[in-house]
Amino acid sequence: QVQLVESGGGSVQAGGSLRLSCAVSGYTYSTRCMGWFRQVPGKEREGFATIHIDSGLGWDTIADSVKGRFTVSHDSAKNEVYLQMSSLKPEDTAMYYCAADPFMGRRDCLFDQNKYNYWGQGTQVTVSS
Repeated sequence: QVQLVESGGGSVQAGGSLRLSCAVSGYTYSTRCMGWFRQVPGKEREGFATIHIDSGLGWDTIADSVKGRFTVSHDSAKNEVYLQMSSLKPEDTAMYYCAADPFMGRRDCLFDQNKYNYWGQGTQVTVSS
């Protein structure tokens, strides 16, 4: 059974940094598309970062809304994916989720949440001004 567990959320002041982790277990596929999404109550879940992992190599896609501030990386040995967030703003406050899918190719590894099969439970990020 595939499980994704996010960690690293918390409260930070504007301009600060956080690194979120997503630990993946029970995943037997050799490739994967990993996505980071966030959601504010009353709003749709927003995808903003993905990484397609194949044979230990990763190709990332970052949405313009966070480009230059957020980066995504992975550690295949640990089966973890990371989201490094810097220059955080109050509008980054949200519940952050990681998601995985074994079937999407590199070009399709984007922000359509309906294409992801596995989801974590989320970790809260709160940025105060």
